[in-house]
Amino acid sequence: MTQTHYVAREPDGQGFIDYPDSEHEVWHTLVSRQLKLLEGRACQPYMDGIEQLALPHHRIPQLADINRVLERTTGWQVARVPALIPFQTFFELLASKRFPVATFIRTPEELDYLQEPDIFHEIFGHCPLLTNPWFAEFTHTYGKLGLAASKQERVYLARLYWMTIEFGLVETPEGRRIYGGGILSSPKETLYSLSDSPEHQAFDPLECMRTPYRIDILQPLYFVLPDLKRLFDLAHQDIMALVRTAMELGLHSPKFPPKAA
Repeated sequence: MTQTHYVAREPDGQGFIDYPDSEHEVWHTLVSRQLKLLEGRACQPYMDGIEQLALPHHRIPQLADINRVLERTTGWQVARVPALIPFQTFFELLASKRFPVATFIRTPEELDYLQEPDIFHEIFGHCPLLTNPWFAEFTHTYGKLGLAASKQERVYLARLYWMTIEFGLVETPEGRRIYGGGILSSPKETLYSLSDSPEHQAFDPLECMRTPYRIDILQPLYFVLPDLKRLFDLAHQDIMALVRTAMELGLHSPKFPPKAA
């Protein structure tokens, strides 16, 4: 597993996490900048989730505040984790309707891009849509499948997660919109993903599983859902049968250059 220099902050006896002012300032910068960009670009269920969570702009939210809203809307919770967790722990959490949140925030030097998922990415990028029953159902099903999958099957499931929950787009009556948390928490990817520069393909879960990706570049390809309910419908399909088919067919050629040594 990749090492990180970030250390998650520990809560006190009452579950309160005390962040220094400098980290609240980073949160404020990130939230203010991103909310301006997402108007007219993020899907409406995400914007509805932002409103329901009532995320503070000037301070990092406490996990208990997020939990109250998620519990009321879809029965989910967030769970405090270190900076990086094993696949097994990740699937265990999702299978029990708990979304992992690392309680650290990026430094000002890494404001625009961070490989590790920090509290801004997890809470701002993902938690708003966890108030949506369709998205929440798919995420829960994904966790349960991952828990029972083999190591090789998990690699194919990981591609499906990447192309949907992290970097998915969706068609809406108002036009193409963003729902993937990896895009929603990145100013550069927010603009790039909806531009003419990358390739856009109609969503196909089998194709998602067969498409290689890199985590350290702008995505060359985005899969576009016909609507958000497609995730709910997928949760009730035989996803593992698709995984087995994808494993038989193998991977497509990468649409990106190999990583420099």
